[in-house]
Order: sequence, then C-alpha cells, then structure tokens
Amino acid sequence: MERRYRLVLACPDRVGIVAMVSNFISSHGGSISDANQHSDPTTGWFFMRVEIGAVTLPFSLDELREAFTPIAQSFNMTWNMADSSEPKRVILMASKESHCLADLLYRYSSKELFCEIPCVISNHDDLRSMVEWHDIPYHHVPVDKDNKQPHFDKVQSLIEEYEADAIVLARYMQILPPALCDIYPFRIINIHHSFLPSFAGAKPYHQAHERGVKLIGATCHYVTQDLDAGPIIDQDVTRISHRDLPEEMVRLGRDVEKTVLSRGLRWHLEDRVLVHGNKTVVFN
Repeated sequence: MERRYRLVLACPDRVGIVAMVSNFISSHGGSISDANQHSDPTTGWFFMRVEIGAVTLPFSLDELREAFTPIAQSFNMTWNMADSSEPKRVILMASKESHCLADLLYRYSSKELFCEIPCVISNHDDLRSMVEWHDIPYHHVPVDKDNKQPHFDKVQSLIEEYEADAIVLARYMQILPPALCDIYPFRIINIHHSFLPSFAGAKPYHQAHERGVKLIGATCHYVTQDLDAGPIIDQDVTRISHRDLPEEMVRLGRDVEKTVLSRGLRWHLEDRVLVHGNKTVVFN
C-alpha cells in the first residue's frame, strides 16, 4: 500500500476545524487519500482521522508534526501522527487456550496484520511449540498463586525489553495489576468472552446458560484498572438456543472471540480508534 501519514485528533467542537486541517494539508501540496470525522453532540467533542499521501508532502514525519503543532494548540487538540510504513510492535500474551493466539499468528504470518510480534508471553508452557513454529520467541513466566507480583514484574520487564507499542491479551487468564495498566493506557487490548457489560468476570458462558440468553458474544476492549470495564473497541454476537449446553456455547463463542479480537487489533494498528472518557470512536 502507498505510504501514508495518519493524523488522528480530538478536540472541543467548533466551526473551522475541518477547513483548517484541510487547508494546512493542501497548502503544502498534500493529497488526502482518506478522511473521517465525527461530531458528538452529547459531549461537544469533535473527532477526525485523515490519511495523507506521504510522497505528496515536502516533510518528514517529524517536520510535519512540528508544522502542525501551532494548529493543534490553537484548537486545544489531543492528536497524533503516525507513518503507515512503520509497523507497531505487538506482544501477545496467552495462557492455555490457543484459538485467539493461533488466529493472530496466522493473520500475522499471512500479512493480514501489519505489525511486528517480537515475542509471546504465557503463564503456561502449553503453546510453546505453536509459537516457536512461527519463529517467534516464547517466554514462559509461571505464576505463583500466593505471590503473583514476581510474574508481573517479569512481564513488565519483557514489555520494556522488547519496546512494545501494544500488548494483546489473547485469552491470558490473569488480572493485570493496576500499576501495570496505568503504565500502558489504551495500549493493552483484551478479548472478553462475553458481550460486555453482561456477564463480566469468570465463566461468562456458564452465566449466560444459567440466564437463558439467546445471544452470546465477545468484546474487544482496552484494559483499565476496572475489571472488564475499559473502553470497548469491537463486539459481535452469535445466536444460540435452549438446546446449547455451556460446552457448545464455548465452542460457538471461540469463533466470535477470535474474529472480534483480530478486528479490534487491526483497527488499533491502523490508528482507527480514538478514546474519549470510557468510550471510543472507531473509524472502521
């Protein structure tokens, strides 16, 4: 794909934002290849994502950031610019279940996901052979149930060592401590096997079976200190009936989980997700 610079921004809504951004780009000969915007009447905030052909601008990315800064300041923007040719470094974390991890590794190896996966971290050794088959380092970091902090200290050390841009919990069945969540805000992505906010916590399919629901789903969200309550990136559902036992619901749910997680990760990698409070604007 043609190399592009991605500009994403959020600011208090007012007249002239689109005109100012567009005029800035066009005044330097830039060509806009994709543009999305959203004005939220409830919060009074404006959100925008623009892709600019890199070869059409006389700037490097750093120079472009410097030139755009006065405009961003004048509109009180929260903003970021990224180069589409620079892949984000994504660490995957898992426990024993393989379906989400296997799906992400397949999409990565088939170049469906544009990123680098420098390593996989797990609190079990079960998935080592699958990961190493992809020539990706596998770090088994056991958990002592009576003292989990050494595990999380090692996890944090590995994240720092590999300079991760994002961390994906691909059915990693441990609750991250608040301190670790705070270090990487909106950079840790989780898949929860429930259509949140329903059935948060453990064994949501069993909870759903007891409640007699007719739809089950999965939720891809950013991790915060509040368990299973971070900003939602994507969700999907599948239909079930009274005939489906929890085991069958688990089987059906796995397909939804891996689809929702890969889609949410892809949107994150492409800078399509803007967080505002505990909600997201997703320009998919």
